Amino acid sequence: MAKVKKEESTLTHNGIIYNVSELSEEARKQLVNVRIAENEIRRLQMQLALAQTAHSSYQQALIAELPAQG
Repeated sequence: MAKVKKEESTLTHNGIIYNVSELSEEARKQLVNVRIAENEIRRLQMQLALAQTAHSSYQQALIAELPAQG
């Protein structure tokens, strides 16, 4: 089996590239927290999109059920 060289994880901030392995333990913890928060934001954005789609569908169904004016 061939060995796969694992690329160094990096972080870019203000145009500066940092090797994650060279960051302090506290900085790595904060990076994990940032990534967790980003994942949660993406999850919530997907939930919001689903809720907005459902809202639109329910609204159209309600409009279709309203008595005709005339």
